Amino acid sequence: MEKTEYNLIIIGGGPAGLAAAVSAYDAGERSILVLERDLRLGGILNQCIHNGFGLHTFQEELTGPEYAQRFIDRLTERGIAYKSDTMVVSVGTSEDGYKEVAAVNETDGLLLLKCKALILAMGCRERSRGALNIPGFRPAGIFSAGTAQRLVNIEGYLPGRRVVILGSGDIGLIMARRMTLEGAKVLVCAELMPYSGGLKRNIVQCLDDFGIPLKLSHTVVRIEGKERVEAVVIAEVGADRKPIPGTEERYECDTLLLSVGLLPENELSIGLGVEMSTVTNGPVVNESLETSVPGVFAAGNVLHVHDLVDYVSEEAALAGKSAAAYIREYDQGSISEEMARIPVTVSGGIRYSVPVSVAPGRISDWLKVRFRVGDVMRNKKVVLYLDGVKELSKRRHVMAPGEMEEVVLTRKVLDKHPDLKSIEIKVEEG
Repeated sequence: MEKTEYNLIIIGGGPAGLAAAVSAYDAGERSILVLERDLRLGGILNQCIHNGFGLHTFQEELTGPEYAQRFIDRLTERGIAYKSDTMVVSVGTSEDGYKEVAAVNETDGLLLLKCKALILAMGCRERSRGALNIPGFRPAGIFSAGTAQRLVNIEGYLPGRRVVILGSGDIGLIMARRMTLEGAKVLVCAELMPYSGGLKRNIVQCLDDFGIPLKLSHTVVRIEGKERVEAVVIAEVGADRKPIPGTEERYECDTLLLSVGLLPENELSIGLGVEMSTVTNGPVVNESLETSVPGVFAAGNVLHVHDLVDYVSEEAALAGKSAAAYIREYDQGSISEEMARIPVTVSGGIRYSVPVSVAPGRISDWLKVRFRVGDVMRNKKVVLYLDGVKELSKRRHVMAPGEMEEVVLTRKVLDKHPDLKSIEIKVEEG
């Protein structure tokens, strides 16, 4: 008979879900099921055939599939159960505190599963052209950068020969290089903001090294062509992000790639009643990466969009460990009462932090608080204040919205404030 009850179910078999499963197992949990909607484990990494992964996690440079395989091997070595080609359609909670998961696949049909703890690791999706309101026709030849990446790297299909890219997210930058290597001509990369949304190394390796111009404070104002894209017109924008008349430039092309941001995949989270952040579009979590629904944890790009997969794995490992601890307390009937949590406040241009609150008593050794700034900043200091006392200050020559920052709360520092009331992270003049 098919097993329908597990201690822990993880939704998503990408880098976050795999790392969380391995971590939970290593923390002592054995009843685990991973659900993955794609045909195989690995998530988006399977189409990321470029290198640059694993420098932090494995101290070597790997491709996306190689990085994923390291964790898939760990999963199979531990005998952790998983179901691929399985779509989760709804998640809820029962009166006895169990989480209920409904999923479907071709073999099992409808699956009704129960678990004590749940980890959300669904990743993110790309913003579509429909969300951008670009004027013009809707011809063939318009792709999201991620779709183009899959077509080239997995399907073996080149979407076009003359390419314009809108947006400078990392996938778009990487596809500028990939399309060039496949023989296409990438004419320009236009970015609405006055700064790039991607990593500096990708700008250098994917644009500069191939002579591809990056036009900041530019956007697409018109798409020409009815059956297929024939040309794209871009224009400079002012501080109000509106096109400046007279700055239009026309590029004859057959393809437009959109790399205009990523959105955490949180329909299931919202359906579960999880409190969401209006800044990250991901769940609000505490120091254990637990959401507002007890026993439901979140990690990876479903929580907030990361710049490096290594950080996804590190964060997910905490979620797996926390879920295993929650299950032990559940089994012992000793789910601890809500501990006093201290909100993490941010200022000086910081947009958000993860987590948003901390229970100092639940931090054993250290906790990384990750955040992003809202604009390019130079020669600044990141300062950590506990109860108004400066406990950490580090100089940052450059900070950009495309790259995550972090501060570390250590047990040693927390012990200096036994009656801690406030935690603040600020950006100050350097």
